[in-house]
Amino acid sequence: MDRLKPLSDFLSLVAQDGRIGPTHIAVYVALWKIRLDRGFENPIRIFSRDVMYVAKISWRNTFYSCVHDLHEYGYISYAPSFKRTQGSLIFFSGDKEPM
Repeated sequence: MDRLKPLSDFLSLVAQDGRIGPTHIAVYVALWKIRLDRGFENPIRIFSRDVMYVAKISWRNTFYSCVHDLHEYGYISYAPSFKRTQGSLIFFSGDKEPM
């Protein structure tokens, strides 16, 4: 299986989705980069600062707004941890949902 096909599919879908802006795309692509760097693990455990660095986002509120929107629109599933020492979980479409 081509590991980048789901990313390509996402980009094709969002081209027709007026709710998605460039910051949403930057966050999604940053999440994919992190996932690929970690051996395509499922799910990925992330800290906002790591994704923000890759996506070139400087405001946490922007990051959380984008992740919330991507979750609400069905592109990802987001399970926040609310713990400073434990990252949040991100599941991509088609992957297992958080329990």
